[in-house]
Amino acid sequence: MKSKRKIEIFSAGCAVCEETIELVKRIACPSCEISVEDMKDARVIKRARKLGIRSVPAVVVDGRLADCCAGRGPEEQKLRSAGLGQPV
Repeated sequence: MKSKRKIEIFSAGCAVCEETIELVKRIACPSCEISVEDMKDARVIKRARKLGIRSVPAVVVDGRLADCCAGRGPEEQKLRSAGLGQPV
């Protein structure tokens, strides 16, 4: 049984990315382990491509791109549906 839900925020450091980081931190629970991935790093870009990330900000929950991030950007309800903020 895993004890933490891994949340990755792919960010370019823009204002919209910062808003997403704050949103994720606000709705996260103690079971959420949050990391911010810098899209200026070539390794992060490579991983983002593998995950299907086409724009930032993007949120990945347990290795899977959140549905809200495949199109127009992060939405709180869709992030919650992906498991963010819910105990493992």
